Amino acid sequence: IRVDDNGRGIPVGIQESTGRPAVEVIMTVLHAGGKFGGGGYKVSGGLHGVGASVVNALSEETIATVRRDGKVYEIRFERGLVTKELEVVGETTETGTSIRFKADPEIFKETTEYEYDVLAHRLKELAYLNRGLRITISDERQGQEKTETFHYEGGIRSYVEHLNKNKEPLHEEPIYVERRKDGITLEIAMQYNSGFAENLYSFANNINTYEGGTHESGYKTALTRVINDYARKNNLLKEADANLTGDDVREGLTAIISVKHPDPQFEGQTKTKLGNSEVSTITNQLFSEGFQRFLLENPTVARTVIDKSLMAARARIAAKNAREMTRRKSPLDVSSLPGKLADCSSRDPAISELYIVEGDSAGGSAKSGRDRHFQAILPLRGKILNVEKARIDRILGNLEIRAMTTALGTG
Repeated sequence: IRVDDNGRGIPVGIQESTGRPAVEVIMTVLHAGGKFGGGGYKVSGGLHGVGASVVNALSEETIATVRRDGKVYEIRFERGLVTKELEVVGETTETGTSIRFKADPEIFKETTEYEYDVLAHRLKELAYLNRGLRITISDERQGQEKTETFHYEGGIRSYVEHLNKNKEPLHEEPIYVERRKDGITLEIAMQYNSGFAENLYSFANNINTYEGGTHESGYKTALTRVINDYARKNNLLKEADANLTGDDVREGLTAIISVKHPDPQFEGQTKTKLGNSEVSTITNQLFSEGFQRFLLENPTVARTVIDKSLMAARARIAAKNAREMTRRKSPLDVSSLPGKLADCSSRDPAISELYIVEGDSAGGSAKSGRDRHFQAILPLRGKILNVEKARIDRILGNLEIRAMTTALGTG
């Protein structure tokens, strides 16, 4: 693997405390990078502070090439130990760093092969999260040659549009909020679609926080509150109506939350949940301000969002009522069974069978040929509702589906 950048280049000067070149210390000593001590980077995606030195230790060979101050420097390592001291190998007008490393097969015994798709997905994600950044990945292995470049001037707005590309967006442009406070940068992009699923992805310093965290909880709280406040102020929610729930306002929502924090605190060993308590309050405040302003300036989109949430609330209430109606009847009560069901006499589920057939004529034939002791027949009329695309209230209210759930005792 070779990783190149066009940054300022890793420092090569001699460190007073160690008497060794800075690049050597960074590549061989834990916690020696610029991400520690607070002076090197505004924010960092490093989780443990051991990146370069551990890669070096676990590699059969590592070569670091630095371009800075008009010169090209090179230092070599094998399994973490210096094999060739830092030296000048050329001149240049460019700046940047190149790191080449080869995973040690004595440590990685199962495989030292890299999966292109896994690396490409992560690099594409990084390009979305860092607006304007250009990342190129090239696979130079024989027979697998491939090159892709990821560059998105729209940043996470482009990310949301990409996630919604096979869906039907309810408003043309994603809603976008970017704010800063106390050294923390918050970016949120969101867009509603006609579907029912919620797709929410959160990141902290470019790290995918699969388990959520304080930035996600702050966003959810603010989203629900702002939509309810707007709906009430504009008489879209009446005084007697209950507030919209979090699930209501997030139905059909695709959103990206990205927070950049100078000192992120992650929970657990997986490092996929942000734990900074202050981030919840800051996210809540910053997103509320930005989202409120957006709704005021874009009343058409605001009405679309509120209508979508109100429809979700009505469906939720209807589904609840349908479930309650279904549960009032006991599946053990024979009188509650569907009228077309030809039940069997056995009450032992281990031997009982239910045959679902299409139409009364097929039902009649099946009934005449069955064993009444353990075989039951349930005729259904024609093609039933497509439950994959229907709302839960329509599913639970469908007579044919209710007949099946009642016959099976699962309602």
